Amino acid sequence: MSTIFTISILQSALELGCIYSLVALALFISFSLLNIADLSTDGCFTLGCATGAMVTLSGHPFLALFAAIAAGVCSGFVTAFLQTRMGIESILAGIIVNTGLYTINIAVMGFSSVANLFNCDTVFSIAKIYLGQGTYKLIVAAGITIIVAILLALFLGTRLGMSIRATGDNPDMVQASSINSAFTITVGLCVANSLTALSGCLIAQYQKSCDINIGTGMVTIALASLIIGETLIGKGGMIRRVIGVIFGSCLYRFIVAVALRLNVPAECLKLVSAVIVAAAIASPYLKEKAAFMAKVRLSKKGGDKNA
Repeated sequence: MSTIFTISILQSALELGCIYSLVALALFISFSLLNIADLSTDGCFTLGCATGAMVTLSGHPFLALFAAIAAGVCSGFVTAFLQTRMGIESILAGIIVNTGLYTINIAVMGFSSVANLFNCDTVFSIAKIYLGQGTYKLIVAAGITIIVAILLALFLGTRLGMSIRATGDNPDMVQASSINSAFTITVGLCVANSLTALSGCLIAQYQKSCDINIGTGMVTIALASLIIGETLIGKGGMIRRVIGVIFGSCLYRFIVAVALRLNVPAECLKLVSAVIVAAAIASPYLKEKAAFMAKVRLSKKGGDKNA
């Protein structure tokens, strides 16, 4: 057991968990708050990764973060435009944008499927100079995640943020209240996709590489983190829900790290992700079912005693 649970594994899981939690927070906005299944997440993650990698290669690692955010906003705007102005269902709009982003992503990367950042500075390598060896990657990843989480919680507490939350809860009430649902959906998806792209940019600088297929399965990973967080932490105030999403992402990465230490083949990680998602989604239902069956058994015992 000591060879499986080590400090390095925990630190790596926290680093990746913090970075990928930005995608989970994006899905929290689109899926949980807006009740929209945004399937453009995979392509948007790669877009942020590609944009961030190319700007980093030009010698601007910090500017790369903002460039990726801007690219994500553009992706979210297109997805929202197809839904709100073209009358396309959210799932189909996400598929269309995700398909189109493949060509855009490979064009951003100079029509190459791989980009290497080994010979240039990143936010992590710069932090290493000032923070030294050890936890510099964790400090950067956690710092950015905490800043984003605070800003997101504050934003969702504003009038616009509450309008976005209301749009997902009750669209009919929103329209009756003279709130422009098309605008709130657009803002929500732009914010969500900006977080996804930022996560992709951080992964590019963290791994010092970018691959055209790096975003494949990102929806599954983010959904797993989101469901795990909501299942374990529960629903409550907005701050609690945001913290739950981050916690779920870190726990998910820890499970994956342990699976790798147990010599689970890398080809099976997608299956592991699917199993985790299924278990997390089914757990609330199974808990209710178990509680109901327990009540039935108690009622039967009570009936037998009375007889």
